[in-house]
Amino acid sequence: MPADENEDLRKRARTVMADLAREGNTKELAEFIEHGLDVNSLDEAGNSLLMLAAYHGRGETVDYLLQHGADPDICNARNQSPIAGALFKGETEIVAALKKAGADLDAGTPSAREAAKMFGQSL
Repeated sequence: MPADENEDLRKRARTVMADLAREGNTKELAEFIEHGLDVNSLDEAGNSLLMLAAYHGRGETVDYLLQHGADPDICNARNQSPIAGALFKGETEIVAALKKAGADLDAGTPSAREAAKMFGQSL
């Protein structure tokens, strides 16, 4: 297969994986991870699977990703962390799960601490 076709296939695969995380399709995403997909894979915008699941309120998917080694501190291309994204969306259970997993409350811009203050939430 030519190199450009391989790259196109990789881009499509990243899009599918990102969609699964964003939509909370944990079972389907788990199949890919169990067959070698990097749990810290990034989409074209630099969002990790965890960031997408956290931002879109997919608690079951967040839990699965964390249990399988997802790094809670990977910021996207805009330097936003998963925990700050969850705070922005008011996802308190996901914020708690990320904190429990050791998320750095000072990572990213804004940091989780700054986001909590902006949105009147507590950490």
